[in-house]
Parts: sequence; C-alpha cells; structure tokens
Amino acid sequence: MSKKEAYKQKIEAELELAQAKVAEYKAKSKVYAADVHIKYVEHVEELERMYDATKAKLKKLDEAGEEKWEHFKDDVESAWNALSIAVKDAAEKFKK
Repeated sequence: MSKKEAYKQKIEAELELAQAKVAEYKAKSKVYAADVHIKYVEHVEELERMYDATKAKLKKLDEAGEEKWEHFKDDVESAWNALSIAVKDAAEKFKK
C-alpha cells in the first residue's frame, strides 16, 4: 500500500468517526428539543388551567348579586395573582 493510499484510508476513517459524532449530536439535539417542547407544553397547559379557573371565579363574582359579590372578590384576586405570577415565571423560563 502506498503512502498516498494509507493517508487516504486514514482520513476516510476519521471522516467516518466525525460523521458518527455528528449523527450522535443530531440525535441528542432531537431529544433535547423534545424535552424542551414537552416542558413548554406542560407550562402552557398549566397556564390555561389557571386562566380557566380565574375566569370561572370571575363568572361566579359576576353572577352574584350586589350584596354577595364581595364574598367572591378574594377568590378572584387570589386566582388572578397566581396566574399573573405564573405568566411572568413562564416568560422568564422561555427567554432562556
């Protein structure tokens, strides 16, 4: 085998190793992207649940008579505060 042929085989073998590493990194990036997507979806679903709960409490307040609406006010404010904080937290997490 000539030096040229030996050199060519060496470089081809190194290229194969590099290709395997690229494939490995590509697969890992897909797993990472899927993990990030799952976490994103979970956060969004939680925000939607909190939104729905706040909306339901606001509806109860709206349906209450003028004398009783203040009984629901604390529940609405508590739900709104929790939702507001969760939205801000999600915004921080999704910036990263």
